[in-house]
Amino acid sequence: MLFLFEDYALDTDRRELRRGSVAVPIEPQVFDLLAYLIRNRERVASKDDLVAAIWGGRIVSESTLTTRINAARCAIGDSGAEQRLIKTLARKGLRFVGAVREQAAKRERVTAVDAPDAATQQPNAGLSLPGKSSIAVLPFANLSGDPQQDYFSDGITEDIITELSRFSELMVIARNSSFQYKGRAADIRQVGRELNARYVLEGSVRRSGNRIRITAQLIDAMTGAHRWGERYDRELHDTFAVQDEAARAIVALLAAHVNRAETERALLKPPAAWEAYEYYLSGTEAFSRRTKASIYEARRLLEQSLAIDPTYARAAAMLSLTHFHTYHEPLDSDYLSPAALDRALELAGRAVHLDARLPQARAQHGHVLVFKRQHDAAIAEFERAFALNPNFIDFRYARALMFAGEPVRAIEVIQANIRLDPFEPRSTGCLGVANYMLKRYGEAVRWLRECTSCLPNLQWPHLSLASAYAELGQLDEARGEAAEVLGINPGFTIESWKRFAVYKDPMDAKHIIGGLRKAGLPET
Repeated sequence: MLFLFEDYALDTDRRELRRGSVAVPIEPQVFDLLAYLIRNRERVASKDDLVAAIWGGRIVSESTLTTRINAARCAIGDSGAEQRLIKTLARKGLRFVGAVREQAAKRERVTAVDAPDAATQQPNAGLSLPGKSSIAVLPFANLSGDPQQDYFSDGITEDIITELSRFSELMVIARNSSFQYKGRAADIRQVGRELNARYVLEGSVRRSGNRIRITAQLIDAMTGAHRWGERYDRELHDTFAVQDEAARAIVALLAAHVNRAETERALLKPPAAWEAYEYYLSGTEAFSRRTKASIYEARRLLEQSLAIDPTYARAAAMLSLTHFHTYHEPLDSDYLSPAALDRALELAGRAVHLDARLPQARAQHGHVLVFKRQHDAAIAEFERAFALNPNFIDFRYARALMFAGEPVRAIEVIQANIRLDPFEPRSTGCLGVANYMLKRYGEAVRWLRECTSCLPNLQWPHLSLASAYAELGQLDEARGEAAEVLGINPGFTIESWKRFAVYKDPMDAKHIIGGLRKAGLPET
């Protein structure tokens, strides 16, 4: 059955949500919740109704339920404040209040296949795949019996993604989107549909003492057929050799003609010192939590990594990011501190010096250069990063282009990024800002609402949304977003924010600042 509302179509047969002709990534539980609300839109669905229907009556925490509801709203662009589609009724439950049309879905015959013979298997006609072989690497399961070892299995997964992504003949789904499936028993065909991936790699890591076992298997996401599998038992210090072997085996299956230069480039090792690598993984995991305490914990761990191996470019690039984060976000006295920005630039430059072929180092250097108003140099660094790795993506490249006065080109970059990383909500925020710069305020609002729904505690999307509403003359909504900004950063002023308005063309800065004033944000 097809349920049509606004410009969305929910296909319960294919378990797909589409916006126009574009598939919207959505987790299975979130899909089930949305489908339940739409099917039962004539009544209010209580929490007990949802738990019974989606979780089979199991005990579910309030935070889990809230997370799934927010994810459903995010998927259909329904801001938590407006609730134009999914309405919360206090102490009663939820109701889908949007206008819905029902339509019988067009069914397609699917041939069952028992043996993994590629010659006899028919792809799912509903999946549109790129010309390149596309692969998603799911988070490797941690079988060590210690949840504190998750950072290790996550690090192995990320390294395999990084190594595979260096091959120009592969299209590799980004870590952010692959990691949406962490901790879930995912149906591989569903994963393939949601990520638009032809193949899925999954595996596990078991670490015990000085030994490590890594298992990996490659699955055809169209048919569910097992294509390749291997198990690696190694001493801990041989872990990097395992990554190399796995990458080589997968590439042999997926890329028929990988030239020697790319092969050599793909097998770049982390540092020889195991301890430095482990500190780097722990620091990266701490940074991902984005709290004040975790940022400083990440910084301590990354500094320890560099103390052990001063040549480790990845650690230097990540350490630079921690300093930029405290410059950019209102956490403490580093906020808007020139010294914090200088430290971020110094470390990013060091990372490039240590490994000029590391895309993450080039991108971090470019990002900091933007805020030093060195726009041409910043864009050049991002372009070098993409030249080094054809699958490298970074939404900050689009921001650099917008600050340089190139919003049309920024939109092209974002659209390419979304193909490899469909679960990155900051990309939708960048689409909103680019449309604002082009004075397409309605489009800006649409995309920025999606971003703020998914990332309600991030300041810059709320700022841009306040400006967009103001330019549309929707002043109540603009003031609402201004209130969100002040809730995140009570000390916000337009005068202080001008340090972030690093636009090459002063008229671009004037454009957005004018919207902030109309929204009622304080001047000083």
